[in-house]
Amino acid sequence: QVQLVESGGGSAQAGGSLRLSCRISGVRAGANCMGWFRQDPGKEREAVASIYTYRGSPKYADSAKGRFTVSQDNDKDTVYLQMTTLTPEDTAMYYCAAVHQLVCLGGNWHETTRWLGAYWGQGTQVTVSS
Repeated sequence: QVQLVESGGGSAQAGGSLRLSCRISGVRAGANCMGWFRQDPGKEREAVASIYTYRGSPKYADSAKGRFTVSQDNDKDTVYLQMTTLTPEDTAMYYCAAVHQLVCLGGNWHETTRWLGAYWGQGTQVTVSS
């Protein structure tokens, strides 16, 4: 059984930083494309970043470029999302997900429909105050 557990959320001031972690356990044949998403109540879930765990190859949504960094530690089966220069607009529940590697290798990784068959974590809340 594949499980994803996020941690590291919390509160931050605008301009501050947080690092989220996502630990993966269980056998997930081919599901080596890891993604970070976020969702605010009343809004659609949106992609933030992805990484192909075999090669690295991070990709970012426009909202994350230049501020967020996705990385991995394969020895720890953990993917990270380092968030800097936070703004109140970053306030959301953040989720990590694992899906087939073809999603990361394609150009439309950010489309949430590509992640319909993914494994998801339970989410971790990030709240940024001004």
